[in-house]
Amino acid sequence: MIVQNIGKYRWTICALLFFATTINYLDRQVLSLLKPMLEEKFGWTNSNYASIASVFQFTYAISMLFAGRFIDKLGTKKGFAWAIIIWSIGAIIHALAIPIGKNLISFFGWMGIAALPISVVGFMFSRAILAIGESGNFPAAIKTTAEYFPKKERSLATGIFNSGANVGAILAPLTVPWMAKNWGWESAFIIIGALGFVWLIYWLQFYDSLDTQKRISTAEKNYIVSDTEEIISSSTEKVAWFKLLNYKQTWAFAFGKFMTDGVWWFFLFWLPAYLKDQYGITGTDIMIPLAVLYTMTMFGSINGGWFPMYFINKGYAPYDGRMKAMLLIAVIPLAVLAAQPLGQISFWLPVIIIGIGASAHQAWSANLFTTVSDMFPQKAIGSVVGIGGMAGGIGGVIITKTGGALFDFYKAAGHIETGYTIMFSFCAVAYLLAWMVMKSLVPKYKPITNL
Repeated sequence: MIVQNIGKYRWTICALLFFATTINYLDRQVLSLLKPMLEEKFGWTNSNYASIASVFQFTYAISMLFAGRFIDKLGTKKGFAWAIIIWSIGAIIHALAIPIGKNLISFFGWMGIAALPISVVGFMFSRAILAIGESGNFPAAIKTTAEYFPKKERSLATGIFNSGANVGAILAPLTVPWMAKNWGWESAFIIIGALGFVWLIYWLQFYDSLDTQKRISTAEKNYIVSDTEEIISSSTEKVAWFKLLNYKQTWAFAFGKFMTDGVWWFFLFWLPAYLKDQYGITGTDIMIPLAVLYTMTMFGSINGGWFPMYFINKGYAPYDGRMKAMLLIAVIPLAVLAAQPLGQISFWLPVIIIGIGASAHQAWSANLFTTVSDMFPQKAIGSVVGIGGMAGGIGGVIITKTGGALFDFYKAAGHIETGYTIMFSFCAVAYLLAWMVMKSLVPKYKPITNL
């Protein structure tokens, strides 16, 4: 009853984070949904598409390192605002990929990019701009969560805002193919990209750092800092990257991201291609299967954020309770091993099975992010999330490029299903491998207090 009487403004902030993440994933997914249309229009191979997707992931990886630093230094309000401005512009200019590609080849053809198709060059540039902006979303959101929520509520808040990724993934297949069919493929990038500027208005109006927020009650502010060892403020004090790399806690988070981020991106970027390659499902026919699959992931994100509270309420430290929950979550993706064998019966079986694996990823991700605010002081959270994001992006590049090469190789051999079997097998075991390494690096809760 005490929690109900202290005020709920922190959940307004959580709602803003939710909608930002929804827009983030809407923008990110437009290209994958249009891949079947664009590859026919521009003659792309799987390797061409993998190159475009991996430019996003590589740029995202490098930018995450600096985005966390940028958020820590500039402050959450301004940092998040700049991030969404940049990624919204990046999303919109995909519609201009052809003239952009022509100009880039004209100016930089001597660098060897003239060997690439104009469309590939244009989309690679647009994806890079999108990645630079989108890299700011999670460092800013995790930092905001640490600022506005007590430790015991952070994984729930993270699970809620992280479920925006699932909502974005659900809305995209329900809207993007229809827009492309009726208004042209360019319209999908422009309309979806413009949503970020609408969100920006509300962010600037409703967000302020906790120590300057006038809309929040003193009782709620006291509740937020009740289980926190430090006073959360808008301090822009920096912590050196190399100093953070001295801690096993940093490496544990980074390895968890490296092993598992690419799995989610594989599901996000390649599932439309999978349904086309193996079942001939394209265009607006893809809307319902993908919407069903990503709807499943919403339950994983929210329930996964709640799950550690069961252990925490039993007396476990937040990190230790989270790791127990994450071990159980890591077992669930093993179901993906059955996707290909059962897919011979009906395409709905792999859709549901992959949905279970993707749901487990979101539950895992909500808890993995929260381990940072469990162990690090507020001034270092953005930087640590950035380091982990870079590791996750590099893992994503490796998975995407490997997938593209495998699919082209086995497609030429007439057995493209073998390529998907190999990729699904890795997706199934990645979480258990990540958990074992994380647990060996940080066996027990050990917060960093001397930064």
